[in-house]
Amino acid sequence: MNYYKISNLESYFKAYKKSVKEPENFWGEIADENFTWYQKWDKVLDYDMINADIKWFVNGKVNIVKNCIDRHLNKRGNKTAIIFEPNNPDEAAQHITYLELHERVCRMANVLKDKGIKKGDRVCIYLPMIPELAVSLLACARIGAIHSVVFAGFSASAVASRITDSECKMVITSDGAYRGNKSIDLKGIVDEALEKCPSVESVLVVKRTNTDVRMKEGRDQWIQPLLDAAAKDNVAEIMDAEDPLFILYTSGSTGKPKGMVHTTAGYMVYTAFTFKNIFNYKEHDIYWCTADIGWITGHSYIVYGPLLNGATTVIFEGVPSYPDFSRFWDVIDKHKINQFYTAPTAIRALAKENLSYVENHDLSSIKVLGSVGEPINEEAWHWYNNHVGRKTSPITDTWWQTETGGIMIAPLPFITPTKPTYATLPLPGIQPVLMDDRRNEIEDNQVVGSLCIKYPWPGIARTIWGDHQRFIDTYFSAFPGKYFTGDGALRDEVGYYRITGRVDDVVIVSGHNLGTAPIEDAINEHPAVAESAIVGFPHDVKGNALYGFITLKEVGEYRDRANLTKEINEHISSHIGPIAKLDKIQFVSGLPKTRSGKIMRRILRKIAEGDFSNFGDTSTLLNPEIVDEIKNERID
Repeated sequence: MNYYKISNLESYFKAYKKSVKEPENFWGEIADENFTWYQKWDKVLDYDMINADIKWFVNGKVNIVKNCIDRHLNKRGNKTAIIFEPNNPDEAAQHITYLELHERVCRMANVLKDKGIKKGDRVCIYLPMIPELAVSLLACARIGAIHSVVFAGFSASAVASRITDSECKMVITSDGAYRGNKSIDLKGIVDEALEKCPSVESVLVVKRTNTDVRMKEGRDQWIQPLLDAAAKDNVAEIMDAEDPLFILYTSGSTGKPKGMVHTTAGYMVYTAFTFKNIFNYKEHDIYWCTADIGWITGHSYIVYGPLLNGATTVIFEGVPSYPDFSRFWDVIDKHKINQFYTAPTAIRALAKENLSYVENHDLSSIKVLGSVGEPINEEAWHWYNNHVGRKTSPITDTWWQTETGGIMIAPLPFITPTKPTYATLPLPGIQPVLMDDRRNEIEDNQVVGSLCIKYPWPGIARTIWGDHQRFIDTYFSAFPGKYFTGDGALRDEVGYYRITGRVDDVVIVSGHNLGTAPIEDAINEHPAVAESAIVGFPHDVKGNALYGFITLKEVGEYRDRANLTKEINEHISSHIGPIAKLDKIQFVSGLPKTRSGKIMRRILRKIAEGDFSNFGDTSTLLNPEIVDEIKNERID
């Protein structure tokens, strides 16, 4: 696969220049040379950024699964497509070839059709990180059904709201899930959710934990007997370029979750292009992204991006702390992982543990490290670089969103010089701009502005399911004619971008715009600090002041909190300036996080302000009990 082979900085700038000056030619050539189409497009791009009406490869006909699997069979049929690494390290890993994956997806596709699922129907997939999750997702896409994967850790009410919003006709789930030393009753959660979901006609159940579950007659069936009886061939559905591929829900800062809709051809082209270039993937590499397929990272960079490139991708069922904190390094050593893509949350958690966990493993196979989910702080970046990458494997710190479909700003390994805390340069085809509060473009360096994208790219979401006006209002109204990311950023003197956090995480203190991410970076460098979150709260003199919620590495060792508070503020003052010092510091045992590891700053902001009226639905948090603990110990 060619994708404008970017091999050095000169070729990057050449490709980037063409992607901006001739975007239709740039993407048209990539789409033409690297994918199998039933019918070529009439026009590469048709768009209206004011009304968020964007179409790529207009009237092109394609099937993404044919491109993920079928076209590889002659050349790579016996190559491993998926390595499944179970939760329990004593359970044998599975190696699934492209030929085996093809048969499994075809059988699943035929089961779906036999159950009355057709093109355009929505199917909710609520499964743990097992091969059936990828197979189900691909089977839906093969027959033109729209998959809606819900992370198998969400509560019954969260599952119900997502099923209801998209009127799913079927749910695919399992008897249970393993997570570390726990097992979770997924089927019970689905049963509770479906009490409020009249659209669901059938439930297919994978046997994973072999636990007794209730099966509702006429609705629920074990999936394996159906797969055994299904034909092993299936003709892929011919899809229009703009037919919906999937719906993926992302939390809104207000109101119900937003069902982001991604369509077929543009998403296919963009995820394949970004995977190949960001991870410097070569034919015999073994690639591992530790995310869950229930998030966009898993969709794009566990399933679609790798398989479109004929790669070997790892599906990991476990957690980094089970059976102990060496698990990630065990897996890398065992499978000789070449590209490793994980989240700063995981890196920080593992960095707190004894270094022997890392040092007792052979990590020499690693060629490229990746970071995803939030900006990686400098201390975590250096630990990752020194101890996991051994200072020889570049870190690609990737910035992107559920809405963008794929990575937007990131260093290309062995090409872009890295700079801790900076996502560096935009990928070809991505045209970022920084905007001020008056909707003017910011030309200066080191000035925080609202990060917008001024031209469409193939992976952009097309709408919010059932509510296009909300899509316009959320992403295209603040800066008309541009996509507003909701993030703040600044640009340095060489054009590198640093994401400073959500725009509502930029706090104006005494007229100074302070991004909370750099302050958190400084705090996290203190040897006593494990993690921190900074929010603003109203202040009579400054307008806003800063409130810090801080977790410590070893709680017992730092009993003198007054002294520690002083040290942390001195640390901030020396790293950023006295203006960034915290007015209030509350030491907490944990921070409220989503199940993907994102800190819920919205909740912390309300606590800091003393507003306990409505925290929204906290049941989907990883640790909902922490909210009351923090609230009760709030500093007045």
